[in-house]
Amino acid sequence: MSDIHEAGQLDMLPGLRDSVRAVVRQEVDKARSSVSRRDKKRAADAEPAETNPIARVLVDVPVAHLDRPFDYLVPKKYDEDCRPGVRVKVPFGGQDVDGFVLERGEESDHVGQLRPLRRVVSPEPVLTPEIADLTEQIAARYAGARADVLRLAVPPRHATAEAEAPEAVPGVVPTSVHDAAAAEQAWSMHTHGPAFVQHLAAGESPRAVWQAVPGTDWATLVAHAAAATAASGRGVVICVPDHRDVARVSAALHAVAGPESHAVLAADVGPAARYTAFLAALRGTRRIVVGTRSAAFAPVRDLGLVVIWDDGDDHHSEQRAPYPHAREVLLTRALSTGAASLVGGFTRTVEAEYLVRTGFAREIAGDRAVVRQAALVDAHWLQDRSVATRIPQRVVQMMKQALAEGPVLVQTPRTGYLPTLACERCRTPARCSACTGPLHLDSPIEPPSCRWCGQTHPGWRCTECGHHGMRAPVIGRDRTAEELGRLLPGVTVRSSGGDRILDSIGTKPVVVVATPGAEPVAEGGYAAVVLLDVWLSLGRAELRADEEVLRKWLNAAGLVRTGARVAVVGDPSLPVIQALVRWDPAGFAAREIETRVETHLPPAVRMATVTGTEAALEEALRLVDMPDVVEVLGPVPVDEDAVPNVGDEPQMRYVLRVPRAMGATLSQALGDMQRARAAHRATPVRVRVDPLSL
Repeated sequence: MSDIHEAGQLDMLPGLRDSVRAVVRQEVDKARSSVSRRDKKRAADAEPAETNPIARVLVDVPVAHLDRPFDYLVPKKYDEDCRPGVRVKVPFGGQDVDGFVLERGEESDHVGQLRPLRRVVSPEPVLTPEIADLTEQIAARYAGARADVLRLAVPPRHATAEAEAPEAVPGVVPTSVHDAAAAEQAWSMHTHGPAFVQHLAAGESPRAVWQAVPGTDWATLVAHAAAATAASGRGVVICVPDHRDVARVSAALHAVAGPESHAVLAADVGPAARYTAFLAALRGTRRIVVGTRSAAFAPVRDLGLVVIWDDGDDHHSEQRAPYPHAREVLLTRALSTGAASLVGGFTRTVEAEYLVRTGFAREIAGDRAVVRQAALVDAHWLQDRSVATRIPQRVVQMMKQALAEGPVLVQTPRTGYLPTLACERCRTPARCSACTGPLHLDSPIEPPSCRWCGQTHPGWRCTECGHHGMRAPVIGRDRTAEELGRLLPGVTVRSSGGDRILDSIGTKPVVVVATPGAEPVAEGGYAAVVLLDVWLSLGRAELRADEEVLRKWLNAAGLVRTGARVAVVGDPSLPVIQALVRWDPAGFAAREIETRVETHLPPAVRMATVTGTEAALEEALRLVDMPDVVEVLGPVPVDEDAVPNVGDEPQMRYVLRVPRAMGATLSQALGDMQRARAAHRATPVRVRVDPLSL
């Protein structure tokens, strides 16, 4: 039986083989048919548009030598959606990357076959021609890649927000309520202020540098200027340093121009709200945009006015390459569009003073009599900086009198309790025995601890003299509040700074101890302001040290109510304190410019820094074709805390300096250097044009 069975199997094999072959042929035919259909579909999808089949796309690849548009074919199915300004996905370097369509055309300069773009991400044209041109100018100005600037200008897409954001009604231009009489009254304390608002309402484009009178509700004045511009059918962009200022200006716009007059464009509002505000400006449903530094690129239609408040605040300087400053972005934009500009603050930066000196802008400021009536500043000089005499008795008496009328602000430059410690006998700084880091106290009931490693030292002994006692050469915010609580019994003392920042306070008689930049706004203004430990902020070896400390003092003093007193505890013979006592930031800025002209420092010259390893810097400078007039200073080592070392190699820095008229040439040369280094994949170096600090 087994032989018969095996023979039957052998007889069946040919038939089985034929059946298997037939099945295989069917599967192969199906696969070929599927491939054929897929190829036909791909061919149909790749069929270019009949008109303007070429899209010039700026890809989101922040590599210097690739910072240019690339040409792609526009498939016929995307012909309607692929408009200038839309986001697209394109093949680039073996992967799909994001990009923006700059324009459509009939022909391409590319030699070879063009690849079709993958898809249109959204038909919303988020990159307007004005902003596209602005990003190109800013990238050239700061020797950076345009893709990096675009990331600052256009926020990430939020599909839900895009679908829900209202569309602008064709033919309807949103307007704001403009009360001309109220605006002129609000600006009446400032010479040329009412005329500035009148020019804005008439559709004109004045340029001004505004020095606010102490006690001025500056946000309301900005709101009136914005409302006047919007009433003329034009848009407004307002940039302020932080979210607290955004909230203040937003509330003022709500009161002056109505609840639907503006949009808030800031990073801290969240991605959905930020993109919704961006679309409101883009689509024209909001004509006024207020926000932090990224708002300088807001796509407001028919731009008529750009405003920056407190332009000396370092929050206006972008912390990512190419490090543009909001003031320069706004002024560049105003020049390109013919819009008005307003650079305002309680102080005046040397850059703002330079605008006045060169005739680019007119000055708006209070008359001397008005300023003296608004605030009276006194200086109190302490020979000894010890704790016992840190707050003069005259200042304590002034605070007691002021508390009968309202709140009092005390500004101190250091946060914490006792941020530094020293030997009580020989004054040697107290150091950690484990890592030699500085010791400090967080509270009066805890032992001193190290700032670097956190180790506590309950039994500390001075390494120089063996003494156990400690003293505090510097007093922090919390210890100051503790001292004032003893000096002013029965008075509530609150602190603001670090991770505990107060936004506002009422009218009750309280003392607020705050660090610079963390001062809350008092309803109706402070009855008095006291500036302590001013010597800590003076004498630093930085280009803008005195200018910056004067800015912080004036910002605090500007929060007073009309007729209040300001006391500064410091040497009245110092020029910066004299400028505060006279409330003369313009004169101080003018003297600073004179000094900088003599010493060839900004803004009298254009300056850039190039940072990297020593070998990378030498190679970089060989690649760049510098103008003949450029001065190369350095190299000098860079503080490791500011710029970390690359492996074992320390970071070095060159400073490049040219006459102001040659600034564009220097930026062009540095941009060419970055492109050449990127093409050769050389060790990167960091370029910063017009750095805030050296």
